[in-house]
Amino acid sequence: MKRNILYFTAPQQVELREEILPAPGTDEVLVETVCSAISAGTEMLVYRGQFPRIADTHDNLSSNLNYPLVYGYACVGRIRETGKHVNKALLDKLVFGFHPHSTHFISQASSIIFAPDSIPAETCCFLPNMETAVNLVQDAAPILGERVLVLGQGIVGLLVTSLLKEFPLETLVTSDCYAIRRKASLDIGADHSFDSESTHEQDKKKLANDFKTADITTKRHLVYAQNFDLTFELSGSPSALNDAIAMTAFSGRIVIGSWYGEKKAPIDLGSTFHRSRIKLISSQVSTIAPELSGRWDKARRFEFAWEALRRNQPQKWITHRFPIEEAGKAYQLLDEKPQETIQVIFEY
Repeated sequence: MKRNILYFTAPQQVELREEILPAPGTDEVLVETVCSAISAGTEMLVYRGQFPRIADTHDNLSSNLNYPLVYGYACVGRIRETGKHVNKALLDKLVFGFHPHSTHFISQASSIIFAPDSIPAETCCFLPNMETAVNLVQDAAPILGERVLVLGQGIVGLLVTSLLKEFPLETLVTSDCYAIRRKASLDIGADHSFDSESTHEQDKKKLANDFKTADITTKRHLVYAQNFDLTFELSGSPSALNDAIAMTAFSGRIVIGSWYGEKKAPIDLGSTFHRSRIKLISSQVSTIAPELSGRWDKARRFEFAWEALRRNQPQKWITHRFPIEEAGKAYQLLDEKPQETIQVIFEY
């Protein structure tokens, strides 16, 4: 049979190509895609040609990348054919696959992830980002009563915020340069969300004025300037690491979940950082932290991610839906007008 699959052919160029798919192997299934989600972080690096040309044995998806290439990892669809060793009862089951944007894909039956009956297809698209969010929070290990800052409120940032809201924290503050995402963050229940593009001096003046007129409960939430116990850097901007350092307390932790690709920025590791004993934690979902791997595996983490999706219903953050035939328009929107978007998906 034939399928249409999306290719990134050069910076800011994509095209849909028709390819022939073989019949499923004996232990394989053929999946017809229902929807797939664009990762506004990693995929935009691929779209803009900002991905690193490296080999990473822990992350096959994002290593050894060169144009033309297929990319994507959030396909949801239904099983339409099965190999002869696969149970026919699986036909029409809704499944998730870490596959590029494509009308159909073939997968080993053992590597497909079956969606719980009560979770709709659009929600399933968020599974990889929720798994990432779970991994980030586990690596951070928030402590009762901590003051926490999340820089970046894209999908991963919003999912992290939603998980952190379930903790008994003293303060949960977020930041993003786009108003639509700050509003979504406040809707989750963040205590405050500030514009990451305003200067620190502007922030300090505003916070000082807010503090003067605030009641005692609000004053507890207006904690900035090297006062956060735990900071997440999820903005995708390497320069934001300087902001994280500036706002993290003595002996605090900074969890770095952004993939910067080839983007670089000078990082100030001078006097403040040097004397503050701040711990920088690199967090990436391809592996499980060694201290957890004796009790946690990928299956357990996925099970928890499904339950978190059920609780948080992130499909409310889908701002745009495009047919796969209009993929170029979707990426152009994310490239030129990201301030209008939260999550963009393809429909098939």
